[in-house]
This record gives sequence, structure tokens and C-alpha cells, in this order.
Amino acid sequence: MATDVVMPQMGESIFEGTITKWLKKPGDKVERDEPLFEISTDKVDAEIPSPSAGVLKEIKVNEGQTVPIQTVVAVIDGAGAAAAAPAPAPAKAAAPTPAPAPPAVAPPPPPAPRPTAPASAASAPSAAPQRAAGERIHSSPLVRRMAAEHGIDLTIIPGTGAGGRISKQDIEAVIAAGGAPAAAPPNVPAAAPARSTPPPAPSAAPPPPGVSGGQIHPAFESAVPREKIYFGNYTVEPMSNMRQRIAEHMLASKRVSPHVYSVDEIDMTKVASLRAKSKEEFEQRYETKLTFMPFFVKAAVAGLRAFPTVNASLDGTNVVLHKEINIGIAVALDWGLIVPVVKGADEKNLLGIQRTLNDLAERARSKKLKPEEVQEGTFSITNPGVFGGLFGLPVISQPNVAILGLGAIEKRPVVINDSIAIRSMCYVTLSYDHRVVDGAVAHQFLHKVRETLENWSEPVL
Repeated sequence: MATDVVMPQMGESIFEGTITKWLKKPGDKVERDEPLFEISTDKVDAEIPSPSAGVLKEIKVNEGQTVPIQTVVAVIDGAGAAAAAPAPAPAKAAAPTPAPAPPAVAPPPPPAPRPTAPASAASAPSAAPQRAAGERIHSSPLVRRMAAEHGIDLTIIPGTGAGGRISKQDIEAVIAAGGAPAAAPPNVPAAAPARSTPPPAPSAAPPPPGVSGGQIHPAFESAVPREKIYFGNYTVEPMSNMRQRIAEHMLASKRVSPHVYSVDEIDMTKVASLRAKSKEEFEQRYETKLTFMPFFVKAAVAGLRAFPTVNASLDGTNVVLHKEINIGIAVALDWGLIVPVVKGADEKNLLGIQRTLNDLAERARSKKLKPEEVQEGTFSITNPGVFGGLFGLPVISQPNVAILGLGAIEKRPVVINDSIAIRSMCYVTLSYDHRVVDGAVAHQFLHKVRETLENWSEPVL
């Protein structure tokens, strides 16, 4: 019995996904719950398990394609049905035979598209009011690439997909209705239609990589988002879905929040000594490594309790002060960056925070995170120090109003009571939204974090 494999819904606000990699090929045997393919969404990258055991009979959606949720992406034959797999092949071969029939009907329609081109251009202004000025256009990378190739303005296309998204079918309908001639300038024979529809040309999106003088490099015509294109002394690598989402979020944060930065220095000698003394026994007793991060999380919790304005978000002209303390921890991946959230951080002890951190980081790297595990953060911490950075000036993770950056912990000479001593020192940076957090509050928050760490009193074991 055949089983359809569908694009899953990875969260309430997610309406589509991009298949980044197939882990099996047609004809391969698969077990139930065995990883079948990888997807990328607005929230997470994840491995999708097979819904049943059997043989992968057909792949319907290729790598790099973005499709709505519940779209059938593959078909699995039940165990022992491998022999039935060749049957569909003749059916596909038979498909070309009816193809000659449509061309016979095609001659009458050709005149129709020409009149409809002006009609679609005329109807474009009427469609524009459906989308408010400045409203975000929900579309996939594939749709945006098709729009750029055909010179189509996405702001005038009403989306029929889930959540008002512009789907591939929407853009194909516009192209079939005469949207394509708008991008005809590179085609000399199509000069006449191009003159009849000049308005769409100025509204076309900026040319993507590989486009020069209105011409798209042939290699890009069939390139999927994961494919590299080599040109002599340089390489063009289209951004992954995750990289595009990161770019969008970072640009939005810098546009929305007036970033201000405060820097402080913390003497981590007491914590470093306590950790060095306890880490082996900690790992033996609890079967998990002890890092510096849970100490910083506990110190941040103390600062957020003392200064709740830092544990806030902005809703229009209203400041939302969160009662829960959910701290997002930036995790560097080989293919990007993700911020899983330690929820209820104020209710956890050092061991609870360490176990949660290890679990989230491990599942982030193995693509096992759930969308809800990267949502509802009220404050964030990032750690460039783990890569040797002295300190950084991180971008705020929206809709938070602040993020704490940790520098490397290293021994330096410092002056204590007019004497020079060697201490384990660490620079910390607070990036904050000046619409909500003032410099005085930022430095008071950092002082509380420093005070908590320099006078650490909570037992580790």
C-alpha cells in the first residue's frame, strides 16, 4: 500500500517549507521514523522522518523547492511492494502521447494573451490597494526569483496561499496572463509587447546574482538554492533559506531598534576556580559537562529581576514587561545561527540550566529542534568569547529590547588594592533598544550581573 509523504506544518505560523536535502533516493528502502529528508522553514531547519516503512517509490518535490504545508513531496510503497514500482514508469511514458492534442487547441488562444497583457497591466493598480503600504510580502525564494526573472512586481499580486502568501501558482498565473512580456526587453523579437507594457519594468525587483544588463546567466536558470556556480576566479553561492531568514531578521532589527551599547568587565576568578574544582565530579555525578554559560544565565536572571525593563518588548507605543524570564542562547551551526530558548530560566537551578542548554544545543546541531523551542524568548545571550573574541556588539533579537554578549575569559594583570594581580577577566556587552532602555538602567543591569558573578555563592554540586 502506497503512503503519501507530505510537507509537515512545523508550527502554527509556518505555512511552507523548503526541501534542502533528500537523504534517500527512489528505490531505497526506508524504515518508519528513519530520517527521509531535510527541510528549512522561517523558524528551524529539521530532519523529517519517514511516516512508514517500505521503498521510496517517487520524489515529487526536488531539493531547493519551496512548497506549502500538506503538499505531497514523495510516495512510499509498503514493504514488499518494490516490484510494483516499475509500473508507474510506463504511465509516465504514456503521458507525452496526449501532449500533441493540446497544441491543436492552442492556436486559437494565441490572440487572447496579447489583449490580456494590457488588461493585466490595467488591473494591476486595482490589485495594489489590497496590500497596505509597507506591509511585508509573504513569498518563497522561488517565487521572488521567478518574479525577478519576469519583471513582475509582487506588491500588486494578491496571494492565494495559506496566510495570504504569494504561491508559485499565483506567479505562474500572472506569467500566463501576460506578465511575462514585461520581462521581454532581453528578447529582441518581443520588442513590441515590451513597449506596450513599460510600467512593470521600473517596479521589477533588483537583479539577482548572475543577472547583468537584463540577461540571466544560463547557469542560474536551473540552479537550486544549494547549488554553487563557478565563474573563473570567483564563486556564486545562493544564500540558504536559513541565511535569508537571518538576513531579514538582522536588517529588521537594525531598522526597528536604535541600538546602543554598554561594556563592562567582570572578574571571573571565583567562578573559574569553582568550575575547575567541580567540573569532573559534576560530570561524573550528573553525566553532563559543566560550562560557564549557566553561571552567566543565572547572573542575567538576577539582573532581569532587578531591572524588569530589560526583560521587555515593545508593542507599538506600549512597553510589555514580561513576568516570565525566557533566555535565548545563540548557537552557532555549520550552516548558520539559531537561538533556542531556555524557558523559565528563573525557576531552574544551575544543573537544570546546564542540562537544558546541552539538550537544546545538541538538538539544534542535529536538526531536531521544534519551532516552539526557538520562540517566546524575552532576553538573549550570545557568546563570541567561545571563539576567542575579546567582546562583540551583537544585534538585538526581536522583539526583545536587549542582548548580552560575552567575551573570552582570559587571565590578565589587574590592579587590586594598589597591587597588580593576575585574574580571570571577561568583557561583557549589553546591546539595548534606546526607545525602552536608557544608559543608566543598562549599566545598573551590567553591574548586577558583575556583582552576582564576582560574589558567587550558589553551590555547584
